[in-house]
Amino acid sequence: MKKVVPIKSLFIGLLTAACSVAMAAETLFSNKALNVNETGKTGSLWVFSRGDNYSGVTLLTLDTGATGVRVVDSKQGQMSDSKTATQDGIFSDVLAEHRRTPSVYAGKQIGYVMPMFGLDDNGNFLQPAGIYKITDVDNPIETPLEVFDEMEKLDSAMYYAVSGFAYDSSAKTLWMARGAAGLGSYDVSNGIKKSLYVLNLKTGNLDSAKSNYKWNSDANPSVFDVKQHPETGDLWLATSKGLWIRSKDGKLSKASTALDTSARVTGLWMGGNPLKIVAETSYMGKEATVKGALWQRSADAKDFAKVDFLDTAGKKQKKDVYDDGNFTVSGVAFLGNVAYVAVIASGGSVSGYFKLEPKGIRAWETDDDGRSQWLYGYATGVTDRDAIITSICSFPLKENVAGLAVATYGNGISVSADSGASWSTILNRARLGNNLSSIRMVPSVITAGDQALVSYKVGRESKITIDVFSYDMRKVRTIVKDVPRSADASRSTNPKEDFWDGYDSYGRPCTMGVYYVRVKDNHGHVGWGKVMTVGGHK
Repeated sequence: MKKVVPIKSLFIGLLTAACSVAMAAETLFSNKALNVNETGKTGSLWVFSRGDNYSGVTLLTLDTGATGVRVVDSKQGQMSDSKTATQDGIFSDVLAEHRRTPSVYAGKQIGYVMPMFGLDDNGNFLQPAGIYKITDVDNPIETPLEVFDEMEKLDSAMYYAVSGFAYDSSAKTLWMARGAAGLGSYDVSNGIKKSLYVLNLKTGNLDSAKSNYKWNSDANPSVFDVKQHPETGDLWLATSKGLWIRSKDGKLSKASTALDTSARVTGLWMGGNPLKIVAETSYMGKEATVKGALWQRSADAKDFAKVDFLDTAGKKQKKDVYDDGNFTVSGVAFLGNVAYVAVIASGGSVSGYFKLEPKGIRAWETDDDGRSQWLYGYATGVTDRDAIITSICSFPLKENVAGLAVATYGNGISVSADSGASWSTILNRARLGNNLSSIRMVPSVITAGDQALVSYKVGRESKITIDVFSYDMRKVRTIVKDVPRSADASRSTNPKEDFWDGYDSYGRPCTMGVYYVRVKDNHGHVGWGKVMTVGGHK
């Protein structure tokens, strides 16, 4: 039978494809950024994004100036339409280890590394397929990994998805946490050698796993994350049965009494000066509720302790703010003695980062209702639009200047050169002309409830009016009227106001189709942009 493609899907596909052709002139591959990572060089970042139909990576070269961080150069590389680096349940999966996109820079030979997912029988990216290795932005290398036969008995293939990385630069070996499949290694010290290991609690060893290995969930815990201790070189394993250390001589030992074999340790991060170790635990409680906790171990501590949440006066809170918010760590960046812990709530309803200092996480504000606010995000200027923060990293921005970068799902990335005091937003946009000579809608395809930014630039101080018209030029909405906007070197848009959400002036979602956006100033200049809405609600 010949497959019939719905007109709506075909229209969206054609428009998206047309937009993708023009992507070479853009700053990012897509504003839906899901991972940001260092490159091993000063002043540059890797960014992974997923558009509507395709995924891609961007290599950014950055510099700082009087107006903040700016882009010097940008190169994009597209991935195939059948593989991607982020699984489709990242915002909805109840398992903490699946609600992040892990990455690592693994030296020149291996490069920027992320998981790789293929399509399952239902057409969703929920089939673990190996890893991506990216040394050249034009050539993301798809690298399959072996899975032994026992994994086919699991309820979900996602149980053996790659969820963490560590790179041993001295041994030139990439280590991968592979869930129920154990611990993988990718050795490039002498050719390429792939190996798979499982933690054996009965013998206290890390066993080599062959294709006929008889895996047992009680004796062989899942490995959710792996990190190399920067001082000892030991491998630390976050598992479904506690935290373990594999020493350089191959011996296996418990890493913590507080995080004993009853703890489901789903994430592990190391860094800072002095060294700080951050861990996340997460398990299913009664009535299918998820219980989570955030832990830290400082350089002078003997074991892990739960992270304290403090009010603005430094008073410790009795409630567990982390568990109460149903948070999951999406990444940790270290600067000095501060850990910037990016988190996201189940479903992506709330996101941001905590500043974890030696004594704990102190609230930055008490609101009008007397509630402490610990989460940094849109309200504190991390992003200039309310978007989900998906990843965070620190990197060498300039000589003697450390940068912070966050990826957002819908608003590109934000970069700070002053430890988070101020941020520069880097969006997927080409250079704009003065006096409204070019108007860009970012993104150009939305669903009612999304936000299409009206991106424009004016040559001098102006009062701006933005109107939306249907295809037959009937006015459906006035977004702003006679609002002041300043001349700017890159754009004059106010992202908190200058966007269209797909609704008309009565609050109703507009029907599917192409709409025209008119921007005019009080000096006689007029510019036009075009956006498509697919109608309906999210």
